[in-house]
Amino acid sequence: MHARPAGRRRALAFAAPLVLVLTAWNNLIVPRLPTAPASYVVVNAGATVVLLAAARSARLPWHELGLARRRLAAGARWGGAGAAVVATGYAVALLLPGVRPLLKDARIAGLDGGQLAFQVLVRIPVGTVLWEEVAFRGVLPAALGGAVSPRAATAGAGIVFGIWHIRPTLSALAANDLADGPVSRGVAVLLGCLVTAGAGVLLTWLRLRSGSLLAPVLLHLAANCLGTLAAAAAHRLD
Repeated sequence: MHARPAGRRRALAFAAPLVLVLTAWNNLIVPRLPTAPASYVVVNAGATVVLLAAARSARLPWHELGLARRRLAAGARWGGAGAAVVATGYAVALLLPGVRPLLKDARIAGLDGGQLAFQVLVRIPVGTVLWEEVAFRGVLPAALGGAVSPRAATAGAGIVFGIWHIRPTLSALAANDLADGPVSRGVAVLLGCLVTAGAGVLLTWLRLRSGSLLAPVLLHLAANCLGTLAAAAAHRLD
């Protein structure tokens, strides 16, 4: 059932500025934050609270945001299964000498135990996963869904998620001395954004299929936290 014109206009009035803010956030706002590691976590956690408050003010119900308590069990099942697949993949990659170097990341290599723990226990769960899942698998698809079809809302959220990763992709390329020259960097960034856009669509599908934001949260946590630990292990094993 399509939204009525008035409802569609209200949805667009909320979704359009949200798209602009999310497009700029990771590429223009985060780079200007203070360099202290905790600032990233504090600012993104605060943004999560503000966004949820804005979503509720826009009359988006909890179940459309993936936050209905009755769906937590389903979210745990689906997310746990996805996390298990990711964990198995990292374990196999670490055991294969020919594949292990692909896990390495220069940004992880220099971290000591305390810094690694901060990444895995605080920065990634609170500063990255919580914020991104609430924004891209919770609020944005729900907001877009009031104006366009569910498929279009899922695709739109995925595209914005891909754009969100322009700066992180550039940072990863620079840190690991990859893709010399503007053309190769441009191609690498485009591929990185396409991959993350596809991942965003998959995570949104998981949210919709399970009915709970917990499902993509668990998968995202596994991908990022276990990926960080796998990168650290790869550097130490070689």
